[in-house]
Amino acid sequence: MNKATVEYLKRDRRLDPSKTAILVVDAQMSEFNDEARAAKPDYVARIETVAVPTMQKLMSAARPLGIEVVYTVIESLTKNGRDRSLDHKMSDIHVPKGSPLAKMIPGIEPKEDDIVLPKTSSGVFNSTNAAYVLRNLGIENLIVVGFLTDQCVDMTVRDGADLGFYMVCVSDGCTTHTQERHETALNAFGGYCRVQTAEEVIATFE
Repeated sequence: MNKATVEYLKRDRRLDPSKTAILVVDAQMSEFNDEARAAKPDYVARIETVAVPTMQKLMSAARPLGIEVVYTVIESLTKNGRDRSLDHKMSDIHVPKGSPLAKMIPGIEPKEDDIVLPKTSSGVFNSTNAAYVLRNLGIENLIVVGFLTDQCVDMTVRDGADLGFYMVCVSDGCTTHTQERHETALNAFGGYCRVQTAEEVIATFE
């Protein structure tokens, strides 16, 4: 193994914009509405005051460099959700096709030509053609933000790593129902990715 290969295998690589994408996981209105705020006020407050501003900062730095921003959203392909995974049916997770709850949170909406992949499982790579699309785009590095840290973000990071993508998780661009769960998840899947703040990730853009 030559020196160049050894350097390539380290987790501290700089991120070539032409080979890098931000994947926004389930940052949608089903997580950010009056009902959610009443049920989990601290969680929604972290979305509003930490995660969304962090995503905005990251996108503002990335888009001018040509870094792709790809979105995934929990949304059935049908109105009645008959296409959902067994787990989503058993967990009563259902956002009907075309529902306002599938829209992105204001301030981080997709641009006109961004890619949005609806999914009906925790892992985007299991219920969409995300891997196929990302490889067609020439993506090697995947920066993950979104919700929930210990569920859909976790699955995305682990599956992406197994599929050969270089995974980066933005710690302040994700959250879940409690801060303890958030921190536990980051520690648990940190072996599959590079966990950094948005500012630290931006500093590695070439």
